Amino acid sequence: MIVEKVMRDGLLDLSKTKKVYLEGNILKLIKAADNDTEFTEYLSFCKDRDIKNRRKRLDVTKQVQSQNKQLELAAKENEKINHQLSKALEKASTSAEEAIKSKAEAERLRDAAMEDLDTLQKRTQFELIGLIVKVALWVIACVGFSTTVMYLFVLIKGLDATIIESTWANLFGILLTNSFSIIGTIMGVKYATSKSE
Repeated sequence: MIVEKVMRDGLLDLSKTKKVYLEGNILKLIKAADNDTEFTEYLSFCKDRDIKNRRKRLDVTKQVQSQNKQLELAAKENEKINHQLSKALEKASTSAEEAIKSKAEAERLRDAAMEDLDTLQKRTQFELIGLIVKVALWVIACVGFSTTVMYLFVLIKGLDATIIESTWANLFGILLTNSFSIIGTIMGVKYATSKSE
């Protein structure tokens, strides 16, 4: 689909002044006119930038998967230590004095292992929450900004703003609700983890 000159100029101006570019599946649909090299270069840049952003998101996913593997390894290590503790307790049952010493040592090892696992899980949770918050806030900011730009564009051009006006108001209400939802989730997780301590 070849966009109209007004939209084409608006997109180019938006990229030059605000550094805002198209991204996503819409790039597959938009084409430049045959003799429009500037818009062709713009679309090519947008596609390259979109590919880089997708790669970044894939890297974040891989990082989260790697952290999950670390948690699984830590759980296996914890299970191994618990198994060793059980064996140590069985051997120590031969004499009362040895049993008391072994039990105290076993409990100390178990507590240390549980503390290490708990620390690793909390660190991973906070890193993941921080990442989710950053991505969510960027999405909220970008959607709000792009909707505001479109609304201002309609107002400046003097076009009928009835539909976009209600859409703009609804979108900001949804974004505000989602922002509070994210903050509430984070506070809930922090409250839950602080209670367990």
